[in-house]
Amino acid sequence: MSADIAAASVTDAAAYTANMSTRPRLLLVEDDARLLQMLEQLLGAEGYDVVAARDGQRALHEGLTQTFDAIVLDRGLPVIEGLDVLTRLRARGVLAPALILSALGNPADRVEGLDRGAEDYLAKPFDIDELLARIRALLRRHTNTTPMLALPDGALDVGSRTVTTTQGTLVVLSERESDLLERLARRPQQVFERADLLSNVFPDADDIGVVDTYVHYLRKKLGRSIISTVRGIGYRLGQLP
Repeated sequence: MSADIAAASVTDAAAYTANMSTRPRLLLVEDDARLLQMLEQLLGAEGYDVVAARDGQRALHEGLTQTFDAIVLDRGLPVIEGLDVLTRLRARGVLAPALILSALGNPADRVEGLDRGAEDYLAKPFDIDELLARIRALLRRHTNTTPMLALPDGALDVGSRTVTTTQGTLVVLSERESDLLERLARRPQQVFERADLLSNVFPDADDIGVVDTYVHYLRKKLGRSIISTVRGIGYRLGQLP
């Protein structure tokens, strides 16, 4: 990274953090000691308060005992694999947006990372400026107000992709589960054709059965009454009148 680019990046970060009451806190997890040290120093110079960890057990401990604005998490960690760390954090109600770093960069790996709870996924080797830009984007999305959509037995937080039930239970959804539930919840009285849900929620899928599969996932997590089947047409939110 050139000196001019580095200076511009620092300026951007300073402008961003000037609007925040404290330095953004990052949990940085990377098992490569040299890369971890370099990223920790760089992010510190960019205006971030960084807590570093080199294995999954330490990352899980830090994530559960401290509050972070974002998590930058290597996938290939010792002790506990990176995606397993993220799954456990989400299950315990940790909603800080996460960026996965990994040498596994094919589409299936990226999809798995996003479906396991990550907001973003960056393949190694990566450009430092792109990493910084992605972290800034994570923080912007996290600090912006995100809509809460009413459900029959709770509310969907679109930003964190979680459902809080009326009993106070927090349920973590995958990206596609959340997208499907959001589409239904934005028009709770409408019956959606399966073809509509396929094209708008799963644009890359060819098999319409994927809609039925994700309806099943949501019912398993939130109860059968969360979505009703309208025979010969498709689905709608809640129970039929």
